[in-house]
Amino acid sequence: MRIAYISTYPPTECGIATYTQYLSDSVSAKGKEIRILAQIGAKGDNVFEVYTPQDQDIASKLFFHVERLTPDIVQIEHEFGLFGDQRGVQIIEFLIRCNLADTPVVVTLHTVFEDLKYQEKIIVQHILNLSSSIIVHENFQKDILLKEYDCPNPILVIPHGVREVKRVENAKELLGLEGRQVLLLVGYMRSTKNFEKIIDLLPRLVEKNKDLVLLMASRSRINEHSDYKDQLYRSLNKLEIKKHVKILFGKFPQFTLDTILSAADVMALPYIKGGQSGVLAQASALLLPVVTSELMSFKNWIEEVKGGFYATTDDEYVNHITNLLQDDDLRLEFQENIRISNEKINWSQIANRHIELYEKLLVPPIDGAQFYYRPECLDSNAKIVH
Repeated sequence: MRIAYISTYPPTECGIATYTQYLSDSVSAKGKEIRILAQIGAKGDNVFEVYTPQDQDIASKLFFHVERLTPDIVQIEHEFGLFGDQRGVQIIEFLIRCNLADTPVVVTLHTVFEDLKYQEKIIVQHILNLSSSIIVHENFQKDILLKEYDCPNPILVIPHGVREVKRVENAKELLGLEGRQVLLLVGYMRSTKNFEKIIDLLPRLVEKNKDLVLLMASRSRINEHSDYKDQLYRSLNKLEIKKHVKILFGKFPQFTLDTILSAADVMALPYIKGGQSGVLAQASALLLPVVTSELMSFKNWIEEVKGGFYATTDDEYVNHITNLLQDDDLRLEFQENIRISNEKINWSQIANRHIELYEKLLVPPIDGAQFYYRPECLDSNAKIVH
């Protein structure tokens, strides 16, 4: 089976790029052929640099490669703005071209909210009409689609995958944080992350947790949200309790990020907008309990996994963070809950669910016909691979 993923891809720094790398690597490990059609700057085996977001002929460029690579399935990792102007309208032309070529297309919608803009809603409806199947990460996202749109094709809920990785055991020592209680803020700096919420509460948190250190490891892409970043750093510089703050800056490649996550006791996610968070998946991989806002995606995760608390008031943020910092048994209980949950949604399991979907979309041309593909690494006794 040959799958063409259309997405951003590393070394491009983007949550969807990282998502696509983990998913495609996991599907490839199951013996499937993978091709990546990506924006200029992507690198890797079977990765093709096809377009820039400013191009006016994205659909034709993508379909040119589809015609020549002849995938059995195309999967689009969709985010508004990745496919040209007018919120990425060119992806609709590409879907039409795939339909004309009788090529099944799966679309993962990474952004599904009730308050999408007019242009975005039109694009979503056309994606729903022209796709063979839709994937979302959350049940509430499927509910929104079914309520707000005409949905002629199947919608599957497949969660964001979680890596299988071990904690860096001496991480606190490496960061000079031995013996300290570490509260982590991490991720790209944008106003929707609401990091100022935790910074404003820091004096109250220190009053209850004398050994507390707020570890902030965040950055922005080039000058994106630079005013917000400057505002945050100014507020940290004015705090009378600067000795309780440690700021890290840099690019934070994966192993570096794993070290930072391993040094933390609790992560705060005070976001005011967003869906399934890649940062939450990173925390889960390192069994890190969280205190979040009451965003639907966070609230659902906490109620299902029981790996932390969500907060609706300042007092709840302070109390929940303090409880997790001071109660070792509670932290261990939440870590075990996260570990059990991870077994169901590690990337290998997520790859299996995608492959099951791909197989259903490969319609035999005649009764009794079998789809056949035999990878080089396959055991010599195996005959048919779906």
